[in-house]
Amino acid sequence: MNNSITTIAFDADDTLWINEPYFQEAENRFCELLEDDLPQHSVSQELFKTEMQNLHLYGYGIKGFMLCMVETVCRISNSTASTDLISKTIEIGHELLMKPVELLDGVTETLERLKGKYRLVVATKGDLLDQERKLKKSGLQDYFHHIEIMSDKKESDYRKLLKHLDCKPEHFLMLGNSVKSDILPVLEIGGSAAHIPYHVTWTHEQQDLQLEHERFLELKNIKEVLNYL
Repeated sequence: MNNSITTIAFDADDTLWINEPYFQEAENRFCELLEDDLPQHSVSQELFKTEMQNLHLYGYGIKGFMLCMVETVCRISNSTASTDLISKTIEIGHELLMKPVELLDGVTETLERLKGKYRLVVATKGDLLDQERKLKKSGLQDYFHHIEIMSDKKESDYRKLLKHLDCKPEHFLMLGNSVKSDILPVLEIGGSAAHIPYHVTWTHEQQDLQLEHERFLELKNIKEVLNYL
């Protein structure tokens, strides 16, 4: 690992705290609501199609997910869904917004050991208000020099972040659970990246790739990064 690292950025969802299992739980409940119209796996496919069609409009996060659920209900029911069904759909989204913030193993210990030695940053996608809520509930705010809620995580987005931080790519390390969002774009712009797999990954973020790169680390858990710094 590059020993000139000065800034370390962390993805939030499923890197610092649990996220995707809550979404999958919500999706399962949503599919059950519509099982009289379509098999649950078909409802899931329709919801994903809606999400992909609207991603450029809604971005990432729970509110966009809620809108996509409502839109999917209307499409599957040919706009004949009852107000009760719409209300239950919205309720699933509301409950998702109120989920507790559960830190993943080793997060606090790792941040404690890195604090003061590196400039620590959160770089995550999602809805601004929801991510701010989760960060506040997490109790981790004081560890971070900067919080960046990103609309996307492409090369241009990381370049914008590094410019804001006045940080050269060779001094930057990104940690996250998504190869597509947290790893490949950072390597492309000349930064370093560490992948911390999570047992559940959203379909849109899944990418089968055997990656070998001098600035890339594959970790079993977040604490392992301490062995390379």
